[in-house]
Amino acid sequence: MNEHFVRSKIEKLETELKPYLEVMGKAADAILDQNVSLYPIFVVHQHTVDIGLPLIEREEGGANWSVNATTLEELATKKIVEMSKVENFKEVYKDPHDQLCLFVLSDLGANFVFIPRYIV
Repeated sequence: MNEHFVRSKIEKLETELKPYLEVMGKAADAILDQNVSLYPIFVVHQHTVDIGLPLIEREEGGANWSVNATTLEELATKKIVEMSKVENFKEVYKDPHDQLCLFVLSDLGANFVFIPRYIV
C-alpha cells in the first residue's frame, strides 16, 4: 500500500480522535495506575466489537469512531495477538505516557498505530 496514502489515513484518524485524546489518556493512566497492564490499547472501530470496555460510542455527538479500552493481555487471550508475538509486540510498544496504542479496525483492515497523546 502506498506509504503516503497510509500516512494521510493516520493523520485523518489523529484529527478525528483529537477530541477524545484526554479521555483515552485518562483511561490509559487508570490501566497503568491500577496495575491492570503495562500495555493499554485502544480499539478504534466503526462496528460492534467484543474487545475491551466501551469508552466512546460512535453515535454520541456524531463521532466517526467508537473506542474501547483493552490491554495486550486481553488481545493475546483472544488470539488477536499471537502468544508467540507478544514479546515482539512489547519491544515495539511505545511509552504509554507519550503515545497511545490504537488497534484500528477500518476499511484498511486491522492495524496497530501509535499516536501522540497530545496533538497540537
